[in-house]
Amino acid sequence: MIPGPMYSEVELDQQRRVAIDHFRRERLEEPLEDYLEHVDNYLGSFEDLLEATVDLTSIAPAALELLTDPEMLEAFRYLAGPPISTDDLKTVAEATSVTANRFRKDPGLVRRVVDVVQIALDRRRFPWVTEEREPTEAERQAAVLASAALMATRRMETARRHTGKGRQEQRVEDALLAGGWKKVAARTVKVISDAPEAGHFCRESMLGSRKADFIIRLWDQRVMPIECKVSNSATNSVKRLNNDAAAKAVSWRQDFGQTQIVPAAVLSGVYKLHNLLDAQARGLSLFWEHDLAKLVEWTESARR
Repeated sequence: MIPGPMYSEVELDQQRRVAIDHFRRERLEEPLEDYLEHVDNYLGSFEDLLEATVDLTSIAPAALELLTDPEMLEAFRYLAGPPISTDDLKTVAEATSVTANRFRKDPGLVRRVVDVVQIALDRRRFPWVTEEREPTEAERQAAVLASAALMATRRMETARRHTGKGRQEQRVEDALLAGGWKKVAARTVKVISDAPEAGHFCRESMLGSRKADFIIRLWDQRVMPIECKVSNSATNSVKRLNNDAAAKAVSWRQDFGQTQIVPAAVLSGVYKLHNLLDAQARGLSLFWEHDLAKLVEWTESARR
């Protein structure tokens, strides 16, 4: 049985630099119009929010109406500095959920959420609130614009993560199908015999106790789980690659045996060289989104 591919430090450095070049081009080509459209939408949300609360000086009377409107609830969370996520809001406000129905049934929850946001209010964006005065028109406009830009930035970051990973997974599937592999239904693989037949693959399935983005049954009967990872920074690469994909590789090999599993990751974005070397040393075979032909070539080599 052929081992998973191993690359020298020089080869990994060359590949990561190509990936970074691709990442740079994608960011530069990203439409500015998408961001500006988000800003325009959120400008309206914050203007409505300030109007409904008399520039945040009278929040309680309008709280229920605001919190039961999804758009206003999102804007309300962004009054805090830094903004409060939905999960954090539930924890801090001692709530099992922050849905419209929950707010309508629990006046105490409405008060707690208002208290949380007022305590965490961003005093740089809304200085007049703590100074107990009316805002100047310049302050009000600056606060609305800053808040809308903050929300738009977060929305774009979230969209990038989901779009990047979804795009990468689709490209991997397309490459496998073009290479003659057959797609089958997702499944739970508790033992090796539960995996797809040789020459087949499935998407997002449980392999032992950990989920894999792809599970491939190689022609030599080994199982290759693949994780798709997109990293937007060198710092982020530790989480994406080493703390997640490489950790899964170790777990899968412990569960199913060293000779039956060939853990792999398809990468795009920005990675530190030493993180790539560490992941490879922990048994993770590395492939790149910009060169998926190498993945298909290697899987085909197991037939021989």
